[in-house]
Amino acid sequence: MLNYFPNYFTSKAVKFYLVVLLLVNAVFNSYIMPLIWWLFGIVAVLGFFNGAKKLTRKWEELPEKNFIKKLFWTAFIIRAVYVTVMYFLYTFLTGQPFEYSPGDVMFYHGIAQFGAECLWDGKFNLTTQFLTQDSRISISDMGYPIYLSIIYALTAKSIFLARIVKALWSAWMCVLVYKLANRTFGEKVGKMAAIFAMLMPNFIYYTSMHLKETEMVFLTVLFVERADYLMRGRDFTFKAIVPIMLIASYLFMYRTALAATTVFALFTAVFLTSKKVLKMQKKIVLGIWVAVTVSFFIGGTIATEIQELWSAREGNQDKMLEYRATREGGNRFATYAGAAVFAPMIFVIPFPTMIYISGQDNQQLIHGGNYVKNIMAFFVILVLLRVIRENRWRDYLLVGSFTIGYLMVIAFSAFAQSERFHLPALPFLLIFAAYGVSLMNNQSKKYYNYWLIFIFVAIVAWSWFKLAGRGLI
Repeated sequence: MLNYFPNYFTSKAVKFYLVVLLLVNAVFNSYIMPLIWWLFGIVAVLGFFNGAKKLTRKWEELPEKNFIKKLFWTAFIIRAVYVTVMYFLYTFLTGQPFEYSPGDVMFYHGIAQFGAECLWDGKFNLTTQFLTQDSRISISDMGYPIYLSIIYALTAKSIFLARIVKALWSAWMCVLVYKLANRTFGEKVGKMAAIFAMLMPNFIYYTSMHLKETEMVFLTVLFVERADYLMRGRDFTFKAIVPIMLIASYLFMYRTALAATTVFALFTAVFLTSKKVLKMQKKIVLGIWVAVTVSFFIGGTIATEIQELWSAREGNQDKMLEYRATREGGNRFATYAGAAVFAPMIFVIPFPTMIYISGQDNQQLIHGGNYVKNIMAFFVILVLLRVIRENRWRDYLLVGSFTIGYLMVIAFSAFAQSERFHLPALPFLLIFAAYGVSLMNNQSKKYYNYWLIFIFVAIVAWSWFKLAGRGLI
């Protein structure tokens, strides 16, 4: 098994990125991406691949305690520096310390300012206060405003400090990735997966924004990591299960579909995981405790929202695609997309936006991170095929059922092409990618060149799709 990320893959990925970036902007030269987003993309791609190549070797033999310490503080410093740079850059570019098109962001910022004032006034029932203040808010979107209100109350409504806290959550998430991957695939894979998470541009990117994604990803990984620890360890008392269910319940206040998928993954893992991982006696006990705690914590309003979500599943995607096709500045080709297109590529998409599209600065800024995901999907797909072929899928059922389950929900939703909605699955995709890298050999690595050709065609086609659909070419 490989214990590092080989230069064979990293050097080709970097060179290929530079070729594609130059070629796409040369072909569609009337819509050249602003040079500032070129710089962000180049730093993201070079930073990830060169960093992963060097650190997977350099940190390979570190004792676990030293590795975790280096991992956390390096991840935090990278994110804190990025938060600081983007705070001032956003202020310079947009006139305020928020990203482009900050619709949801300004809602969260405003409601959290109100929540902080409520806390200062001794009004601690924030749920009631929010429902009275703004009719747009619901239980399924209450978690982040409550959290941000507390942070604002403690920091005198500091936007900058709120993002530094995000950097801490994101760094801790990398440690959780290590622990989860270590138990699932072994220490070497765990270290590689954690380094991937530490360097992944998409995770770094969201720490500089006031969206809920950083906290939501942290909670998701925490839930899966704790559930995995419970299943593999000896302690499976009610006291041990309650914190896991509390995390799941809180996730329902972030995104209903995500929380429902985490609970589904736990149920699936408890009953279908291989006996060598989870003995039958423990399956029965865990199954009973999980059923009881889920019934206790996840009921009432939450159960109603799940039912409404399920009832509205049909037609939501079609309506959103129709809206994207007919709105001003929309893409008339959007109606041709759908679950039949998204589902087969759900591990790979979205493809990077490497040309200039008015109003899509955020997509151009993060294009390097999306390219990294496109490349790492190669290792994910190969390892999933191998696990299925060798009939070992039940050994990795908790991580696998959540990842596939959530991505399938996204594929059939109205947000299949939205990068931020893919983010909760990304830590687990990186775990599978690390395992895939560890299994690479001369026979399997030859497919990598074919994958690069596929990504090249996809990026060029995606660029044409975005321009032609808007009548720009």
